[in-house]
Amino acid sequence: MFLENGFAKTEFDQPADVYLINTCSVTENADRECKRIVRSALDVSPDAFVVIVGCYAQLKPEEIAKIEGVDLVLGASEKFKILNYIKDLEKRSHTEIHSCEISEVNEFIPSFSHGDRTRAFLKVQDGCDYTCSYCTIPLARGASRSGNIEQVLKQARDIAVLGVKEIVLTGVNIGDFGLNNGKRENDFFSLVKALDEVEGIERFRISSIEPNLLTDEIIGFVSTSKRFVPHFHVPLQSGSDKILKRMRRRYLRDLYVERVNKIKTVMPHACIGVDVIVGFPGETEEDFLETYNFINGLDVSYLHVFTYSERANTDAVAMKEIVPIPVRKQRNKMLRTLSVKKQRFFYEQHSGSMRTVLFEADNDHGMMHGFTDNYIKVKTTYDPSLINKLIPVQLSAVDADGIITINFHEAVEIT
Repeated sequence: MFLENGFAKTEFDQPADVYLINTCSVTENADRECKRIVRSALDVSPDAFVVIVGCYAQLKPEEIAKIEGVDLVLGASEKFKILNYIKDLEKRSHTEIHSCEISEVNEFIPSFSHGDRTRAFLKVQDGCDYTCSYCTIPLARGASRSGNIEQVLKQARDIAVLGVKEIVLTGVNIGDFGLNNGKRENDFFSLVKALDEVEGIERFRISSIEPNLLTDEIIGFVSTSKRFVPHFHVPLQSGSDKILKRMRRRYLRDLYVERVNKIKTVMPHACIGVDVIVGFPGETEEDFLETYNFINGLDVSYLHVFTYSERANTDAVAMKEIVPIPVRKQRNKMLRTLSVKKQRFFYEQHSGSMRTVLFEADNDHGMMHGFTDNYIKVKTTYDPSLINKLIPVQLSAVDADGIITINFHEAVEIT
């Protein structure tokens, strides 16, 4: 919208007239990070107009308004009308706040993000109707809602015109696609089947999807599809049924095992990522070890490990049996170490095999990186002719950095 109205985008460390800062409230220290970014922006451009949007802006606009130098705070719906609120670029003497009750947020705004990378992130769903006891997302993003399939297909085709080879489907609860104003109009499986027919996109990658929404139909279709890659990211959060119940997750361990086994049965080469939270209230040492051993025994490929942190207005914040911070950090470290081992084992399983790599534009000390369809990271000597190309390669051994280095003596470009 800014570009369409005469603005030009610049790098963050360069002078700017407007800084638009999109905030999170899920990960630890996200709130403090907002303050740091505002200070960094004003160090470069002291007179810049500063706008804050995102989850933190919806949840705690008054708190943001206290940050020196912030001119405008916009809530979940108002951010899409941002240009209506910027009449001029003069600094405000008092921060303006425009935000409605989250219960009034019911419109889905289709969008995609595309920058210097060779893949685009296409938002197909927003909001969440789940009530996990630790989560503020429903308070920040509203009810589950999405566009229709034709809207998504149009955006996918628009992305293809840009020359992008890979689309990552994103959302707050992506598997819940098809809900609007509480009514189910479609489902995620139908969307996946429709997108598989889009010409010009070589790969579709599904971002995080809840295990209870990842059906056998979806898994089976991906295993034989033309464009959906064998890569799933399936949140677990805990390997203890006791903790899963306290978290109010919508599955238990047995269902998670079923999902992993189904994927690996039809796609032994598939990559499976896992989200896990450590230090949740009431998580004893026994509960944590149950989680550790459960994950250790699963045929998964890597972990995203989060240390539980208290969030206002959640049920979990009032729970007793608080896990001490040092214990939380130690448990996080143990699972991150396990993740490194899991990833290395997964990579080593594919040493010597042929996979197709999509190379990105980065130049890191003369080396460039790319990912296989099943999300194995590889590197090779920087060659601009490889950027945004799909190249079949033979994977070699994993190096000390946990990455596979490849060469192209036998490579043939896929057109």
